[in-house]
Amino acid sequence: MKTLVLFGAFVALLPLSLTAGPALTIYNQNFAVVRESIPFDLKAGVNLVNFSGVTTQVEPDSVVLRDASGKVALRILEQSYRADAASQGLLLAMNEGKTLDFIVTDGDAKEYVVKGKVIRSGYKAGGEAGTPIIEVDGKLRFSLPGQPIFPSLGDDAILQPTLGWQVYAEKDAKLEAELGYVTGGMSWQAAYNFVAPEKGDQVDIVGWVTVVNNTGKQFTDASIKLMAGDVSRVQPQSPAMPRGGLVMSMMAKEAADVTEKAFDEFHLYSLPREVTLRDQETKQVEFLRAKGVTAPQLYIYDQQKYGDKVATVREFKNTKENGGLGLPLPKGRTRFYRQDDADGRLEFVGENTIDHTAKNETVRIYTGNVFDIAVERKAVDSKMSSRNDEREEAYEITLRNRKAEAVEVRVTEHFYRWPNWQLIAQSEPSEKTDAQTAEFRVKLQPDEEKKITYRVRYDWK
Repeated sequence: MKTLVLFGAFVALLPLSLTAGPALTIYNQNFAVVRESIPFDLKAGVNLVNFSGVTTQVEPDSVVLRDASGKVALRILEQSYRADAASQGLLLAMNEGKTLDFIVTDGDAKEYVVKGKVIRSGYKAGGEAGTPIIEVDGKLRFSLPGQPIFPSLGDDAILQPTLGWQVYAEKDAKLEAELGYVTGGMSWQAAYNFVAPEKGDQVDIVGWVTVVNNTGKQFTDASIKLMAGDVSRVQPQSPAMPRGGLVMSMMAKEAADVTEKAFDEFHLYSLPREVTLRDQETKQVEFLRAKGVTAPQLYIYDQQKYGDKVATVREFKNTKENGGLGLPLPKGRTRFYRQDDADGRLEFVGENTIDHTAKNETVRIYTGNVFDIAVERKAVDSKMSSRNDEREEAYEITLRNRKAEAVEVRVTEHFYRWPNWQLIAQSEPSEKTDAQTAEFRVKLQPDEEKKITYRVRYDWK
């Protein structure tokens, strides 16, 4: 439980506690919006209010403190944020010039006390600590002689990051105030596992949401929403690395599912149950399960996009009719597995990522290069007209299928020299897929070799 303390104008301290669990909206850009309910018991006049328990990465200028019911207008005269929670380095700095007791343990595990004067603490707020200097028996040591023992904390010391306000109230008022703020150190991402049989175009898809908390704060019984989309942020923070050991837990799928809705220009996913999210913890929840999705495997030769080899690409339509998809898919990593018919085990066969994908859109995912389809591409002719207003180029692309079954290879060629171009000769039919691209679909039988030739003319007239 977090503690809220209020000082009325010249009145005594009043301790209060939170009455409801926090609510989190987590963005896949390493930040979150935190909302917590705080009971206020205000006295007429100026109230000094301290709330401990915000995250260590709170953005103080993002804080919103309000009466969610709209019945009481909170007038905030002043806000302060303190992140200098008590630590050994800070307490050494507070005792510079003073003599402290240091507990020393000898080789026999016996403890004794050494007195030392703190000449320099080595503490630097927000930066890398320096070397402390301690005077013991009139000599300087560039290290601590033992474990320091400090006097009791002063009234100005805090144990957790703390927000403080001066709140003016025209009259006495009791209310449930809502505290909201943006914090770094919280992120989520989607991951998709595709499982296919050894042969065939049908796959099963399981989608997971992974939530990571590196905020320095535990959220107990929190309601969690996940915002998917590219939200504009000024000076976005780089993803924070875990500061300690990583704890991962997996939330079992229950009868309730993750729900989704369009929100502003983005999509909002709500987890079906409250979650306790500890600091330095990673949690996962299943949000998508689709069986029997038709996702044919395409063989594509596109030198500009995939390089000098034939690529293998999975393609599927994100529709409800296709295995129960039709849910807006947040960007994330995709992993592909095939089941080996010989022993029934799953084998990893490639991975990639997808961007945010709306429902009813077609998804193509590159998973690797094809081993048994060889390709060679070369220019065989190039010439310019005498008036330098036309150019012709000829190319030859050789495909060899070393598979035991027939395949179709989609050969994609791009024409960028000039907007006006025309294929004036070609060995295979092609389709113009956009203003600068043509695609040849070439069928090859096992061990068959084919040469695709074409001549393109660029016209500057």
